[in-house]
Amino acid sequence: MKPYKQRRLFLVTDENVYFYYKNHLKEVFSDYDVSYTIIKAGETSKSLENYYQVCNELLSKHIQRKDMIIAFGGGVVGDLTGFVAATILRGVDFIQIPTTLLAMVDSSIGSKVGINTSYGKNLLGAFKHPILVIIDPWYLKTLPKEQYNNGMAEVIKACLIKDETLIFDLKNNHIENIITKAISVKKDIVLNDPYEHNERLFLNFGHTFGHAIEKASNYQINHGYAIAMGMDIAVRLGIYLNITNKEVLKTLHELLNLYNLPTYDSNLLELLPYISQDKKSTGDFINFVFIKDVGKPLIKKIAKEAFYEISSI
Repeated sequence: MKPYKQRRLFLVTDENVYFYYKNHLKEVFSDYDVSYTIIKAGETSKSLENYYQVCNELLSKHIQRKDMIIAFGGGVVGDLTGFVAATILRGVDFIQIPTTLLAMVDSSIGSKVGINTSYGKNLLGAFKHPILVIIDPWYLKTLPKEQYNNGMAEVIKACLIKDETLIFDLKNNHIENIITKAISVKKDIVLNDPYEHNERLFLNFGHTFGHAIEKASNYQINHGYAIAMGMDIAVRLGIYLNITNKEVLKTLHELLNLYNLPTYDSNLLELLPYISQDKKSTGDFINFVFIKDVGKPLIKKIAKEAFYEISSI
């Protein structure tokens, strides 16, 4: 952080993270000109109203383009803060310091930032590259077990789409290997396809139905838990369509069980109204991500109407 000592810092975090790390932050930034903005914790903070409030607060403090914005927290803080950084004054530099496993292995990597709308998740957003991402597993010490498991869902996704060696690390909870390899999977894919024209779509494995599950629950179901259920649906759907090796389902369920992550046991018809706003939707089709085998993802266009026909899988 020393190279940025001459810049004013505007740090955004949520009330839970601030409670745990208030003294730590004051110590770390004792030699910096830093201002704090505290938002409520939870997915509902990724709203247009909160975005507007954060922007107004920073503008009231006379933020300038030469200043720096820091996102210190989980994925909600990172997504909201990144969207503020991408748009306020037409762009201000920002740094990501993720404090949850989910943010470390997923949302802080890849430059996607955004907020939710009443129509769905992350429908207002931008691509904004942080100038620095600082990842320290030390911050996981205050993370509740449920939130730790929440992050593991995205690690399992990384394993299934690209890195089979993660199976061993997941089974043995080798956290440093888990973080390093999951980041590597996402980084490699994003560098090859930064604006999601092709390969980056693989990162959406489990997300078409996962986002629908989140929206249907009014975001009461955590992202990782929803993605776990979305992956379960995607693998079972792939088996039904003779795309996916049946052994993949066994592997997926074994990994989900290790971290107390759920499978989906309700009727798919309940979710279908929510997938029409999916960002991967093109006309009457959705670019759906399947897994042929571990490490072998496949994108296939599925007609929206077809989901009604196969809702009994």
